[in-house]
Amino acid sequence: MRAPEGPKGAQAHAPFVGIALMSLAVVTFAVTDTTAKWLSGHINVFVVVWARYVIHFALSLVVFNPWTVPGLMRTSRPLLQIGRSALLFLTTALNFTALQFLQLDQTVSIMFSVPFFVALFAGPMLGEQVGARRWVAIMVGFSGILLVVRPGAGGIHPAAILCLGAAATYALYAITTRMLAKTDSSATTLFYSALVGSIAASLPLPFVWETPREPVVIGLMLELGAVAGAGHFLLILAHARAPAATLAPFIYTQIISMIVLGWLVFGQVPSLWTLAGASIVIASGAYLLVMERRNRGLAG
Repeated sequence: MRAPEGPKGAQAHAPFVGIALMSLAVVTFAVTDTTAKWLSGHINVFVVVWARYVIHFALSLVVFNPWTVPGLMRTSRPLLQIGRSALLFLTTALNFTALQFLQLDQTVSIMFSVPFFVALFAGPMLGEQVGARRWVAIMVGFSGILLVVRPGAGGIHPAAILCLGAAATYALYAITTRMLAKTDSSATTLFYSALVGSIAASLPLPFVWETPREPVVIGLMLELGAVAGAGHFLLILAHARAPAATLAPFIYTQIISMIVLGWLVFGQVPSLWTLAGASIVIASGAYLLVMERRNRGLAG
């Protein structure tokens, strides 16, 4: 799952094209997680995170840079931009670490809890009230998460806690993205995401660096950054053509790609517990999205 970052002031005019672009974007995100999981078994996970950010940043400079986009680095809220970008980096680091130990379908099912955390954090951060119906949806959704992690079956794997932490930090990232959309362009926000992430990912390198020697590892590191960058670009194009409320439910199609890739690459088959829990989480998250869409419609 990724927060929408459509261009500031973009006019939605082709919803079916937007839906197609969103569906393609979530496939690229599934490929990104699959690649990260495979690479983490062959090289240090922090090197994997570094490759994801630095290569993404280098490629994005071709399109978005201070020379081709005047005023790209100008922001009215620099601390919020840096904090938001740091949240995305933390989300990536936690998620990639969890992917070493959990199946792809498990991680994406837990990450689908992002709407619940958004509903929880939106109150104190945005002044949005969480009504009784939303609280019920949140509690039902978390019951689905419990089915996925099954704490009674030998205890909760620590990686599941990391993944849940990634969902929480991503919710904060999504909220701060919404806050910045009022003042900064999406190009500026995207640039800071890649810049701050690249700097943060480079800090631990002297302590964890492993030189990739196998051609397949080097190739997949390049592919990781390229596909991650392409996914964000597709997301921008999608939100330029359809409203966020229209696109949001299609985020959940990512679980299909994750199940297929998990089976093809790692021979992993989702358990009935995971499928049942994911269904509950998706249903609860979709209900929250419908409630948000309805409330915004009434407010408008």
